[in-house]
Amino acid sequence: MSINSVEDINQRRNIIMARWLLLVCVMVFAMIVLGGVTRLTQSGLSMVNWHPITGWFPPLNEADWLAEFSNYQQFPEFHEKNFDMDLQGFKSIFWFEFLHRLWGRTIGLAYFIPMVAFFAMGWVHGGLKLKLVVGFVLGGLQGVLGWYMVKSGLVDNPDVSQYRLTAHLGAALVIIGYLIWLALDLLHRPSEQAKGSVGSLSGHAFLVAAWAFVTILSGGFVAGLDAGFTYNTFPLMDGQLIPDGLGQMEPLYINLFENITTVQFNHRILAELLFVIVIFLWWRARKIEVHQSGRVAINLLFGMIWIQVGLGVATLLLVVPVSIAVIHQGGAVVVFCLSLWVAHEANCAKD
Repeated sequence: MSINSVEDINQRRNIIMARWLLLVCVMVFAMIVLGGVTRLTQSGLSMVNWHPITGWFPPLNEADWLAEFSNYQQFPEFHEKNFDMDLQGFKSIFWFEFLHRLWGRTIGLAYFIPMVAFFAMGWVHGGLKLKLVVGFVLGGLQGVLGWYMVKSGLVDNPDVSQYRLTAHLGAALVIIGYLIWLALDLLHRPSEQAKGSVGSLSGHAFLVAAWAFVTILSGGFVAGLDAGFTYNTFPLMDGQLIPDGLGQMEPLYINLFENITTVQFNHRILAELLFVIVIFLWWRARKIEVHQSGRVAINLLFGMIWIQVGLGVATLLLVVPVSIAVIHQGGAVVVFCLSLWVAHEANCAKD
């Protein structure tokens, strides 16, 4: 078999594995969106036990439902928020959390089974095998982190810790970003046509990705503190450019994570600066040589950041309606993924 034939076979295999990884990324994206729905519908504490291996099935009969509801009634959320809830009301919040956990298990299988198959067929070479195993481990750790988050709302305060919520969201971003990068590496074929001055945008592109990541994390604190239900005006915060009370908590740094005013203010500023940084990246890219896939990635990022800003403003002004807030969260992940695509294109152009 000629060298070119071997290269073509390996390339076809890489494309198949890249498509598999991108499919898993789509599933993780759906998981993040479903997590947003679960949070916004106050459903996340409806399941008070975690059975990672055996928890594939919901209650199957009335006795099972009554037992599940009885377990829920032992915890603070029922006593302090839902004391008048009946079984039907419990079912309405149970399903979101159950589907969220079930989808997580499904992602695990969708990742693990093909990975083992690719290993067995000898498709995976070099350091890729370890990278794929790391991806699986990250998914498992995310499940543990999710339960650690839920446990924070089963003690005294019937709400999950904003720290653990943000960590759970951040871990999801790490997973989807990691898998996207692996997939793009598998799809990338060195080509002189793909090289050019776009490589000079590499640092700027990585800044956008990092800034998007931090901005989304700041949104996690907004969600964890329900800070979106206050200061529902834009661009000012109830008539002020810099609202009162930004640093009223002691020690000072705690305002970044526990002061509702500060948390929302920071998210606004980070998002507005991200918008400016992306627009500047797009403007710079117009003035230099950019190969086709890089141009597509930059233009998509440019268009998405406008949509995302509009969604953020709408979410705020309309006082966090579930549908728009969920789309806003999904849009943030899309911005992050597109920024990674741009960064990958620019980074490859440097080679």
